[in-house]
Amino acid sequence: MAPATRLVLLIGWLGYALMPWYLVEGMSLSDWGWLAEYPFGKAGSALALVLSGQTPWLLPPGIALAAATLFWRSGDRQRTARMLIWAGLLGLLLFFAQAFAIVLKDQGIAWLAALLGGAGATQRGIGGGAFLTLLSLLFLLCHGLAYRGVCRGDLFTVSTIGLIILLIAIFIFFPVAIILKSALVDQSGAFAPVAFVDAFLDSSIWGLGCVTSNTNCGVAWNTLILAVLCGVITTLLGLACALLILRTGMPGKRIMRALTVLPIITPPFVIGLALILLFGRAGAVSTLLYEWFAIPRSRWLYGLPGVLLAQVLAFAPIAFLVLIGVVQGISPSLEEASQTLGAKRWQTFRTVTWPLLRPGIANAFLLGFVESMADFGNPLVLAGNFEVLSTKIFFAVVGASYNQGQAAVLAIVLLAFTLGAFWIQQRWLGSKSYTTVTGKGDAGLPTPLPRRVSWLATAAIVPWVALTPVIYVVILVGGFVRNMGRDYTPTLQHYLTGFAIDFSHGLYFEGSAWPSFFTTIKVAAISAPLTALIGLLTAYLLTRQRFRGRSTLEFATMLSFAIPGTVLGVAYILAFNVPPIEITGTGLILVIAFVFRNMPVGVRSGIAGLSQIDKSLDEASTTLRARSFTTLWRVVLPLLKPALVSALVYSFVRSMTAVSAVIFLVSAEYNLSTAYIVGRVEAGEFGLAIAYSSVLIVFMALGIALIQFLVGERKLGRRKTVAKNAALSSSVADPITQGAAS
Repeated sequence: MAPATRLVLLIGWLGYALMPWYLVEGMSLSDWGWLAEYPFGKAGSALALVLSGQTPWLLPPGIALAAATLFWRSGDRQRTARMLIWAGLLGLLLFFAQAFAIVLKDQGIAWLAALLGGAGATQRGIGGGAFLTLLSLLFLLCHGLAYRGVCRGDLFTVSTIGLIILLIAIFIFFPVAIILKSALVDQSGAFAPVAFVDAFLDSSIWGLGCVTSNTNCGVAWNTLILAVLCGVITTLLGLACALLILRTGMPGKRIMRALTVLPIITPPFVIGLALILLFGRAGAVSTLLYEWFAIPRSRWLYGLPGVLLAQVLAFAPIAFLVLIGVVQGISPSLEEASQTLGAKRWQTFRTVTWPLLRPGIANAFLLGFVESMADFGNPLVLAGNFEVLSTKIFFAVVGASYNQGQAAVLAIVLLAFTLGAFWIQQRWLGSKSYTTVTGKGDAGLPTPLPRRVSWLATAAIVPWVALTPVIYVVILVGGFVRNMGRDYTPTLQHYLTGFAIDFSHGLYFEGSAWPSFFTTIKVAAISAPLTALIGLLTAYLLTRQRFRGRSTLEFATMLSFAIPGTVLGVAYILAFNVPPIEITGTGLILVIAFVFRNMPVGVRSGIAGLSQIDKSLDEASTTLRARSFTTLWRVVLPLLKPALVSALVYSFVRSMTAVSAVIFLVSAEYNLSTAYIVGRVEAGEFGLAIAYSSVLIVFMALGIALIQFLVGERKLGRRKTVAKNAALSSSVADPITQGAAS
């Protein structure tokens, strides 16, 4: 038995025999204070509870650990593998059987509880001991499979696959299944498939009144049109900006780069509010147009144009982060070879550069498409009579006529659209190779853009880059005036209300925004590295390993992105408010929600980056007898720095600014900045909301700069100059450019 397997067994016994199996009264999974207050075993380890006769249903996991322990010093690898597989598999099955069969009174699975010796009994949520035992049983199963030769017998690879599958099953599939099953039941809880079909085919979802008559189209068509437009426009803007920054010597790159990143660090509703203050009926631009040119005021902003404009401003930076690393990774030698063969710039771009950009373009479009579908903040502010699925789900959940079944049906429609987009993306990419980063030296020069591409790219981003600073001037000014749009008297009252500090009796943070601000920082600091780690590990496994169910796992990683944040938040409440996983109201549920909500970005960025890295680099490391972990850490990860930065930046920013996924999960003890801002918007305190948003923008900008500094640049051994008109003009790539998403 390998030393790693022995360590797994020790961890399992630590959890089963010494640590508390259930949550200690007054404690949570995220609070380890019990360790100082309770000696080992006194708080109720599984072994102590079984020996006392209180919980006979906890005996099977111990038997599984004991069976695996019998082979502690066994030299027979095949017999050890069989025992580990059976011990781990049966232990996991019985662990979950007792966890879900014996829950609360009149709940659970009665016949299974009776079989396990817990008929009529109840149990609390799992604690630290149960968590460690669960991990141990999982890793024992994975090690047994590795001993049988799965994934070339690599313990790290098989264990990582098993861990990611378990996490996705518990924190994505389980809560989503809980909320979606309500689509198949009626108000009394009875199975009603006919009612589901009627609700699914309702004309309010699929109606074509906007085509056949002078009425509104169904909410599904509205959402699909908006998402496709948003995905296409954001992808084109992101690509244009990436090409101009990396392939031209245009001045002002740093300023343009900063302006493109600003929207992604903006809290919810703020861009929508700024657009209303600019282009609403009483907005500054509308007023000027009316007074100077007699152009009547209108409500054009409220509907598809306004929502699309807000989403493009908000989500184009995501496409840019994905695409700039892909553009950077294209080998200049391939383009030079094309020109050596007599191809002109346009032909080289069309036949060499564009095909190599396809993975990044596909992933950027998919993220923009899914983000648009899941967004409910901008439609909530700007949609007017233009209904989309996310807002309809939101009002079905929080409205006066609470209808969980309708929300589930709409969520299924949304999920179908997202998975359909994912399938189309896979078909478009096909099985072609997009490798451009190899182990060979590459000192080629990036080919200058064709003139027509440069002009088109410039024309595309000029309105974007011009509008962005105007919006942020409105945001900045809004925090320093009494009432934006009505009373422009300068004041610091909004900042003092939220962020006042009292120095009279030491350092005391007395502003009303400080508690939510500090909580948000802690949650973001924990969730961001976890999101990047899980996302990039998953991308590595999906692109570098071959195992059964790989395509299913890739689909599963997108599931949390496909479900609107509001529905995911409600699903977490329903799934984790009762045993066996009882974490509602704690900081842990916020971290978990952010990690698995944002994980798809890390996965997609990692896949886009890994598609450019030649597998021969991994094979060379393996030939030199390096383990998978060593190869990943010393060979692959340094080349994935753009994807790592993308995952860290995105997860950090979304943890600071997301609202839909956590609006139902915050509590008095764990309130977040976004929930505070939404509360101020609902109360009409726009000045305080904008002031708080300005503070968050500055803080997130500093955080992104710190991430860029800590991760560093990817070293490809290429010259950083751009050939222009047969001459070499030096181009210094700024730190943000080098650390963008791939």
